[in-house]
Amino acid sequence: MTNVVLAIDTATPAVTAGVVRRDGGRIDVLAERVTVDARAHAEQLTPNVLAALGDARIAVKDLTAVVVGCGPGPFTGLRVGMATAAAYGQALGVPVYGVCSLDGIGVDTAGDVLVVTDARRREVYWARYRDGARVEGPAVNAPADVPGATEALARPPAYPTAAGLVRVVPDWTAEPTPLVPLYLRRPDAKPQAVAR
Repeated sequence: MTNVVLAIDTATPAVTAGVVRRDGGRIDVLAERVTVDARAHAEQLTPNVLAALGDARIAVKDLTAVVVGCGPGPFTGLRVGMATAAAYGQALGVPVYGVCSLDGIGVDTAGDVLVVTDARRREVYWARYRDGARVEGPAVNAPADVPGATEALARPPAYPTAAGLVRVVPDWTAEPTPLVPLYLRRPDAKPQAVAR
């Protein structure tokens, strides 16, 4: 069965939106828009989605599923992507599948690979892959505390692709599980003390 999938990720500094046709095991990216701006997830996501739909010549009503990267990533970035994906799913009555954003990078690798993204605060999010399958992580650490990270950290940053996000959905026939963000650390904000 052919599906037309909207893929979204805002877990990294990249704001990714793509339209992917999935026919069994075959995946064709019809269009993809990526804007790299760590502080503009909310401003860039909807324009990227609309541009990708326009480039693909696909109407919103033709989407049959949504896939969203659920992190690990920063609070605001994740919420923008996940809330947008949930809104499309609800409005269109289509399933929304949440996936690990690092898997959207690691799935397209061969051999033993360490995928690393910027977690800010002098830390990185990471996971280890063997032939595209995650074998360790995700986790957040200082770069020096990630085993075997020296080579991976020297590479330019990688971002999840629309095709990668769609590829890592474990079971297209199953009912999607609720979206759960992978924060991997406590938020910076602290509750205010209540005056007595």
